[in-house]
Amino acid sequence: MRNRLLAVAAVAAAITVPAVAAQAQTVGIVRGGPSVAVDDDGGIAVEQRPAFREYIVRERVPNYTIPDRVVVGTVLPDAGVTYYDVPQRFGATPYRYTVVNGETVLVEPRSRRIVQVVD
Repeated sequence: MRNRLLAVAAVAAAITVPAVAAQAQTVGIVRGGPSVAVDDDGGIAVEQRPAFREYIVRERVPNYTIPDRVVVGTVLPDAGVTYYDVPQRFGATPYRYTVVNGETVLVEPRSRRIVQVVD
């Protein structure tokens, strides 16, 4: 009986370890959804961020407020948020941008998931 319990515990540990390792790689946690690991590819390059922030201020993009923190992986509501194309001069990207809680974010248009917070 003891050997059987040890075998079950070993199998449970073997199943749990990969799940814990996968969560250690996450960038953000979506409320009500899975953990998400996002690469920085396709976002605004570090050297372009100051100019992009200036562009956002000049354009007077309206701010949208959500009750949660703005983090990578957060899914924005499907109504009330306006998404804008990123100008070509800041690099080709499949994402759109908007301003949420005073932070400029890049969003994957189909899922409305934040992929980059432009700091």
